[in-house]
Amino acid sequence: MADKYFTWEEAQTLLPVLESLLRTCMEGKKVIEEVEAELQGVGKRIFSSGGMFVDLGRLAMRKGLRDKAALRVKDAMGEIDSIGVQVKDLDIGLLDFPAVYEDQVILLCWKMGETSIGHWHDTQAGFAGRKPLTPEMKKHTRKKAN
Repeated sequence: MADKYFTWEEAQTLLPVLESLLRTCMEGKKVIEEVEAELQGVGKRIFSSGGMFVDLGRLAMRKGLRDKAALRVKDAMGEIDSIGVQVKDLDIGLLDFPAVYEDQVILLCWKMGETSIGHWHDTQAGFAGRKPLTPEMKKHTRKKAN
């Protein structure tokens, strides 16, 4: 069970802040992956050639960039978590907002690039089970589970 539940209106209001935080996470993840790939490539070249000249200053700078990106991701993820929203996929920018509709816990589902929260799924279905939110659902989602 979630610690926090949202109405559709509350979740919708949070989107601008969450989109910014999510974008920070996605950009940071991309930097981390690029630097990791670069470092692995250098390691493979060193191993396969039996050694080589390495620009240690540049590698240290790249590692520093990776570490700063990791800290930004950690901080932004912490902020999203403290709001009570669930990050489901950083590659596509997928967020879930716990809500209650007709005494059932559901997840309001939003993906980066969507203009509003227009989908939901039950807690077991995940993204593949997304269904469109009806106007009735938007109006009657509530914050507390019984």
